[in-house]
Amino acid sequence: MAGLRRRLRPRDTVTRWIALTTIVAMLTSLGFYALFTQLAGVWAYPPLTETGLLEKIASLSRVIEASQAPQRQHLAVAASDSTLDISWHASYEELNLPTTPDAISRTATPLAQRLFNTPERRVEAYQPSDWPDESGHYALAMQLADGSWLMFSMPSRSWGLGLWQRNLLVIVLVLLSTGIVALIATRRLARPLEQFAQGARRFGVDFRAPPIEPVGPHEIRQAILAFNATQAQLQHFIKDRTQMLAAISHDLRTPLTRMRLRGEFIEDSEQQQRLFRDVDEMQAMINSGLEFFRDDARLEQATQFDLAELLQTLIDDYRDQSIYIAFSGPPRLVYFGRPLGLKRVITNLLDNAIKYASEPAIELRQDDEQVIVRVLDRGPGIPADSYEQVFAPFFRLEGSRNKSTGGVGLGLSAARAIVLEHGGTLTVRNRTVGGLEARVVLPVQEG
Repeated sequence: MAGLRRRLRPRDTVTRWIALTTIVAMLTSLGFYALFTQLAGVWAYPPLTETGLLEKIASLSRVIEASQAPQRQHLAVAASDSTLDISWHASYEELNLPTTPDAISRTATPLAQRLFNTPERRVEAYQPSDWPDESGHYALAMQLADGSWLMFSMPSRSWGLGLWQRNLLVIVLVLLSTGIVALIATRRLARPLEQFAQGARRFGVDFRAPPIEPVGPHEIRQAILAFNATQAQLQHFIKDRTQMLAAISHDLRTPLTRMRLRGEFIEDSEQQQRLFRDVDEMQAMINSGLEFFRDDARLEQATQFDLAELLQTLIDDYRDQSIYIAFSGPPRLVYFGRPLGLKRVITNLLDNAIKYASEPAIELRQDDEQVIVRVLDRGPGIPADSYEQVFAPFFRLEGSRNKSTGGVGLGLSAARAIVLEHGGTLTVRNRTVGGLEARVVLPVQEG
């Protein structure tokens, strides 16, 4: 069973992906290092004993030394090539070598002693840094048995690096390769997380949003599947609750109709009018409840629209009714949301400002993270302890409990519900200059 569980265990997990990323980064670093050394060859100023030419020099020196003196220069020229220049000199002074204390000690190695029979034979080695000008090169001067000299010159590498430079370059290669691999790996991990976050924000704006596609490593897919399941349960709950409350409100119409019919037979006109007022008030509450629960604004799809233009359209509609509303804000503001729902929010707030106060006004502004709509008025305001109570369903302040001005107390409840479905907030508070401010704060959503 343990073996079966191991075989069924998902392979595409965050843990394994991080381990794989580390291994790939190391292999990539080694690959960069190997590629550079292949392209650049020996990428430093190595000692002469490490150039790989000592064996060749030893063989050529024995051949040239065995020949007659007049032939040595011709043999040296014939043996020269692009990587090794050989010349014969009758005396040491003709070599024109720089003064370097380490020239002799550099050849005091077991390999050099075996190849050139030092210290019996005088051999001197020079590196590019020994020469006073910038045209330095490798050189090996060897004294022959008759006192003459052979000069072996190897061209220097202009791209050579010192020890600290080589170590720095290795560190840069490791960081570069690791950074590239880590960037690719983190992008692969971040993409499904970004999709997850976008899907969650979309559900906050539109509760009918489709489920998120489960992609990415195993742990992220499991989180997305759990979120999709929770989203489906919430959608089912909201649908059932809305249908149930709408059905209850609809069914209440029948007994109210019977009450009105029976009220027609009441002979006391005063009692009859009281009954009819109660029936009318209950009918208004039921109609408002049905409108609230069957709100078409909650069924519309979120889309890109011009919020500033929507507010201007509302202002024009009120102007046609001889109601002037001041506006302050940009001429254009594109927002991703449900225009019908937000139109109802602002309409409810403006209606309250017009009914209970004067000088209604709208202010619109936006920053990088949110859009703010302020509906202002000049009026008596409301008590501070009622800032939250006014959003409760069917709650009305005493001053609005009359047929001519007061509603049933669902306008602000519906408005806050719509704003919350957009992921925003709706609050009210009194202004210091007098009147009430209703503030709608909406997060900036990506379409």
